[in-house]
Amino acid sequence: MQEKVIMAGFGGQGVMSMGQLLTYSGMIENKNVSWLPSYGPEMRGGTANCNVMVSDSLIGSPIITNDATTAIVMNLPSLIKFESDVISGGKLLINSSLIDKKADRDDVEVYYIPANEIASELGNIKVANMVMLGAYLELTKAVETESVIEAFKKVFGERKAEFIPLNREALKRGAEFIRK
Repeated sequence: MQEKVIMAGFGGQGVMSMGQLLTYSGMIENKNVSWLPSYGPEMRGGTANCNVMVSDSLIGSPIITNDATTAIVMNLPSLIKFESDVISGGKLLINSSLIDKKADRDDVEVYYIPANEIASELGNIKVANMVMLGAYLELTKAVETESVIEAFKKVFGERKAEFIPLNREALKRGAEFIRK
């Protein structure tokens, strides 16, 4: 198994956190991982994306160039920029809450996930990234959901432990959306 994921959106949408959580989850499961962040000129409101690899074999380079197995896009500029980087037969997860454009490609599996609406139903728009991560995990089984919760504790520490139930529910709701 080798997952090459591009995660992209505006700064402040939790794209980097989503990438870190997937990376740490892979480490928890003794997989080979890489995480390569890229920020636009501004932190909040600017563009942000990261390349994440989770693999059972060694990773030669952390850079994903036109060979992503999945792209998770949180906003329209990210869809426009990264749709072409997904391999034929790969997966494209689109936050349909913020993107009303349909994918241009018909050779990839496309999933339109209303992440912001689901997060809003949970009472906190900031977990839209976790909804998308839950959907991704349901589709790929790259890591276990419980590994993401363990990673959450490592990445955010005890000061954010109170948010674990909310994030667990967001992961669950993303997975449920895919199963429907």
